[in-house]
Amino acid sequence: MSTLWDDLRRHTRARIGLGRTGNGVPTRQHLEFIAAHAAARDAVHVPLDVESLANRLRELGLGEAVTVHSAARDRETYLRRPDLGRIPEEGLSLHHTGSDIGSALCDGLSATALTTHGPDLVAAIAHALPGVTIAPPVIATQARVALGDHIGAQLGVTTMLVLIGERPGLSVADSLGINLTHRPRPGRTDAERNCISNIHPPHGLTYDHAARVVATLVDGARRLGTSGVALKDTSRHPTLPETELTAI
Repeated sequence: MSTLWDDLRRHTRARIGLGRTGNGVPTRQHLEFIAAHAAARDAVHVPLDVESLANRLRELGLGEAVTVHSAARDRETYLRRPDLGRIPEEGLSLHHTGSDIGSALCDGLSATALTTHGPDLVAAIAHALPGVTIAPPVIATQARVALGDHIGAQLGVTTMLVLIGERPGLSVADSLGINLTHRPRPGRTDAERNCISNIHPPHGLTYDHAARVVATLVDGARRLGTSGVALKDTSRHPTLPETELTAI
C-alpha cells in the first residue's frame, strides 16, 4: 500500500520518512547513510585515473589529450589551499590552437564524476556544436574552475568549457558541472562565467540536455561578446526571434 512518504520519494533523492527503531533510524537506512557518506569521501579523495580518461577521450577523435596540473602539489594541499588549485604549476606551456572552443576536464571535488561522465559529456557537446573548431581536450588535476582561464588563454580559444567534478553530497557523489567563459584569461571572475550544474544521468541533467544548453550559451556569447551575468540560457525558448534571446 502506497504511503504519503512513498509518493514524495518519487520526486526527491533526499532522505525523508526514514522511520524509527527505538532512538535511532532503522538498520537498513543507517547502513545506506554510511555507504553514501563513504562514497562522498571517496569521490573527493580517490585520485583521477588520468591514463584511462585520456584513452577514452582519444576515441572521440578530438586530438590527443594534454595533462596539466595546478600549483597544488597534492590532494591535501588542494583541499586546504583553494587558491593554488586556481593557478597552474610553474612552467605551464600549451600549444596555441586558436580554436573556437577549448575544454578542460578537471577532477575538482569529485574525480568520480569526471571518470563517470566526462568522456560521454564531451562527445555530446562536440555533437551539439557542428561547424566550430574544438581544441584537443586538456585533463587537469588538483584543479579549480579558474585554472581553465590560464588553459584557455594559452590555447587561444574563443570560449572555454571547464568540466569539473562538483562537491559530492549524501545523495549524489558523481555530479559534474560545466563552467563556460568567453574570451578566457587569468583574472576572470565567477560573474563572467555561466555554470551548468547537476549533470549526472539518470537522476540529474542528461548529457544531451547539458550539451544543448552549452550550444545555446556558446552562440549567445559569440553574439554578445561576453559570458556571465549578461548571458542567459535560452535553450528552453527555441522559437523566440534572435533579437529577443538575450533579453530573457
